[in-house]
Amino acid sequence: MIRDQIMQILGEVWPTILISSVIVISLRLVYIFKNKEQFVFYKELLSLAFIIYVLCLFYVVTFQDVSWSTSNFIPFKEMFRYDFGSRLFIKNVLGNIVLFAPYGFFVGYFLRLKKFKSALFMILIASVSIEVTQLLIGRVFDIDDIILNIIGGLIGFAIFKSMDNIKKHLPNVLKRPIFYNIIVIIVIVLGAMYMLNLIELGV
Repeated sequence: MIRDQIMQILGEVWPTILISSVIVISLRLVYIFKNKEQFVFYKELLSLAFIIYVLCLFYVVTFQDVSWSTSNFIPFKEMFRYDFGSRLFIKNVLGNIVLFAPYGFFVGYFLRLKKFKSALFMILIASVSIEVTQLLIGRVFDIDDIILNIIGGLIGFAIFKSMDNIKKHLPNVLKRPIFYNIIVIIVIVLGAMYMLNLIELGV
């Protein structure tokens, strides 16, 4: 279910992602070469991934149809309506958690936050802004979405913290950019193979 949602979102926003990526990459490369900065592949890719994530998040927030629902200001009211493991539970509960997990990771990575309360503050600002904006544009406000987004964001931040702690204990040879570049390339290749497989299966 979540995989299908991700595929649907990518299917809708790929033109925007493609155009934005070409513009961002070209501008960034010119800036790096003009100012003679060091090009670190994995860092540049993470920055691009964050931009793509924000574009997908914008699509989910502003374009997906939720006209069937109404605003909810009572905590836990909506999330406990769904049977555990049901289609609606996966879409509306797990979906909101997964939606914000990358944000928590990126917040930790780019801001180098050390404490969960700092990450919580940043995640809360983003989630509340989204819900208030949805209310202002004629969609719905759901306090449960904020709660679930915070859970997802903190999970993402916890993943960043775990990876950062592992990095500190690695030998120096494994802390070099080339090591992370290789990992990123492997992840990209595996991700591309997975996406191609889904397309061939007609998912």
